[in-house]
Amino acid sequence: MLIVLTTTPNIDEAEGLAEKIVAAKLATCVQILPQMTSVYFWEGKVQKEPEHLLLIKTLAEKWDELRDFITTNHSYSVPEIVAVDADKVSDGYLAWMTDYLS
Repeated sequence: MLIVLTTTPNIDEAEGLAEKIVAAKLATCVQILPQMTSVYFWEGKVQKEPEHLLLIKTLAEKWDELRDFITTNHSYSVPEIVAVDADKVSDGYLAWMTDYLS
């Protein structure tokens, strides 16, 4: 299992992207965290902007397709797309994921 992180500039984009990802069977669940402040380096200076973080739950075999989907459907020219391996996942949750994504 992978947990993929990406951020969006607003809740509308977050919800739209999350719904498209789940409907396309690229993830079983996407959680949208409340607005936060991101501080990052971009275009030669430190930036500070409000964003929403998406926690996308998927399987490793969906990584390439999910990464490409986010890149294509995201408003940022260089969106954050980071995957974290989940080494320990309950049997029931993993079975549910595998059933939906297969």
